[in-house]
Amino acid sequence: MTATASRVLIDEVSDDIVLPYTVGALSVRGRVVRLGPALDAIFARHAYPDAVNRTLGEAAALAVLLGSMLKGEGRFQLQTKSDGPLGMIVVDFDAPSRLRLLARFDRRRLAGAIERREREILGRGHLAFTFDPGGDRSRYQGVTPVEGGGLERAAHDYFARSEQIPTHVRLAVGRNVTARGAQWRAGGILAQFLPSSSDRLRRADLDPGDAPPGAAPAPKVDEDDAWIEAKSHIATVEDHELIDPRLSSERLLYRLFSERGVRVAEPRTLYDVCRCSAARMDAMLRSFTAEERRAMVGDDGLIGVTCEFCSTKRVFDPTEFEVEGGDASAA
Repeated sequence: MTATASRVLIDEVSDDIVLPYTVGALSVRGRVVRLGPALDAIFARHAYPDAVNRTLGEAAALAVLLGSMLKGEGRFQLQTKSDGPLGMIVVDFDAPSRLRLLARFDRRRLAGAIERREREILGRGHLAFTFDPGGDRSRYQGVTPVEGGGLERAAHDYFARSEQIPTHVRLAVGRNVTARGAQWRAGGILAQFLPSSSDRLRRADLDPGDAPPGAAPAPKVDEDDAWIEAKSHIATVEDHELIDPRLSSERLLYRLFSERGVRVAEPRTLYDVCRCSAARMDAMLRSFTAEERRAMVGDDGLIGVTCEFCSTKRVFDPTEFEVEGGDASAA
């Protein structure tokens, strides 16, 4: 649909969605993600500090923007490992709509980092993207450094070095104060340049850093004007626009690309859903030895297992893992 069609001009805000769009005149396609109640429910269960929630919200929005490229029921995972107070983030996105996430952090170091600069809580390390389309299709992983500039900067470094498709992204996280209290929200917008002519998709080679003395530098390749225009529009998006509960995704796209004729597809609804189950936890416990399981038994004589993603606790009777003539792990 064009920018003047009623679908794009919908002003009713839909939360927990990812909305695909295209701008044919600029050879651009992309997605907008808006996370509200689902993200707020996840954060409420975990009770992480605000600084962790802000970075984790950015990770969730980025994971949905990238994971929603999967067709069918593939899986996408975003993971960070770094030396900062927020040492690890994991976001699982099961296409087309299921999301779960967790963080591990050092609370004492986190307090000190917040006093200096919140962006430093990740420190230095790496950001990994894993695409698993499922079936017989190949699994793919991309890795890029995290160097203290936040996830948006790390994502752009990845796109510049690892992707053949020019890509630009904006992320935002914040809390909206309502009559029901402050609720967490996250948003993001992604644009990719996909011209039909391969001649327009020219990119400058990165300097390998090992050219012999006197070697001529790689020729400069100018960016396509359409891509420059698209990026400039995305760059103007402010944080509050991505998380404003009064601004619909369609209206935001209309603000950005009305002169060029933006089209949108049907949005996909996102859900806070975990993969954990009693059967999975039972199988995990059976992988331990009888001695290891005995060490897990609590004062009540039972084994309690809590999922790190959804905080669901399940309780097991250790006698259920006993088998005649030995223990379950030996079966």
